Amino acid sequence: MRRILAGVMDPELRASIVELDMVDEVRVSDDGSVLVRVALTTAGCPLRSQIQADVESKVRGLPGVTDVAVEYGEMTAAQKSAAMQRARWNARENADTTEVPASTRVLAVASGKGGVGKSSVTVNLAVALAARGLTVGVLDADIWGFSVPRMLGLDGRLGGTDGKITPNTREIPNRLDPADPPGILKVVSMGLLVEDEETALMWRGLILTKAVEQFLHDVRWGPMDYLLIDMPPGTGDIQMGLARLLPQAEMLVVTTPARAAQAVATRVADMAHRSFLKVAGVIENMSAFVAPDGARYALFGEGGGAALADAVGAPLVASIPLEPAVSAGGDVGEPVAARASDDPAAMAFHALAARVVEDLLPPVEMSGCTARILDLASRIA
Repeated sequence: MRRILAGVMDPELRASIVELDMVDEVRVSDDGSVLVRVALTTAGCPLRSQIQADVESKVRGLPGVTDVAVEYGEMTAAQKSAAMQRARWNARENADTTEVPASTRVLAVASGKGGVGKSSVTVNLAVALAARGLTVGVLDADIWGFSVPRMLGLDGRLGGTDGKITPNTREIPNRLDPADPPGILKVVSMGLLVEDEETALMWRGLILTKAVEQFLHDVRWGPMDYLLIDMPPGTGDIQMGLARLLPQAEMLVVTTPARAAQAVATRVADMAHRSFLKVAGVIENMSAFVAPDGARYALFGEGGGAALADAVGAPLVASIPLEPAVSAGGDVGEPVAARASDDPAAMAFHALAARVVEDLLPPVEMSGCTARILDLASRIA
């Protein structure tokens, strides 16, 4: 249980609530209900609702959990002293294991096999989130099968200074309020490092994992609301490495309606549970084709997304219709979600973005109670 709670981060002290010794008690009842008692730095901590939501979200994702209750206490003088020491050490040693800010919401978009549209889902969800005025990172962790740069219309190579890589960026107009600043995409992919898209990378698993680690350690990501990771298909080295490096990550599993695809995708969800990552939801891609006359054709079958959601205990958060505009937009670097249109697929991606922001993984509000501790730690270091 404490392993899954290690993924709940205090975004200002930049460490997990387990590392900060904020978890006073975890009690599991025979009926599957769980009580977690959290010690706050101060009883009236404004971040308490954020911490409660994250604890409940993580714990509910565990098999067999029927209910979650969070109670609060206040840190003892010894605990506050230890937290101060941790904050001081973090400020001096830059203790974050990656360059991804602790306040960034991380979503790994995964699939059991290739060909289900995982990359197009990642790209269009990123665009839809950025169209809400958010800053969104996209990490193309599919090292062999990189396709994100082409889908986003990005070219050139990644540069950098002072030993850090600088992501390529793209502005996305704010669809919620065009008068507000645009959203920003920050993109890192092996496709922006190799000579051309046809270059074959003949690397073994260990080297692939090291490449992804470099994308987390050596990229100057800067502030982000979300980081979306386009995972390689399956359950290999990269997936296990990301679970270790980003314990706060949650997973979206992409499948097609076919029952065979659903069965394969179940393995990805099982890997997430074994790695103590929450499956935030299931996305059914290519759900059906709707003809101009309104007739609906289930070309790839029906029911796979709902069956997978039931099997893994996660909600079915989106059904993306089969639309030629999705593949056509990816081919020319203009994702369908970037268009101001009533295309059914575009509307489905924007509805998914709204679900993420409003329900599944809301952005972290950084007005909290420990800012003064960080300020003090920075001045002491």
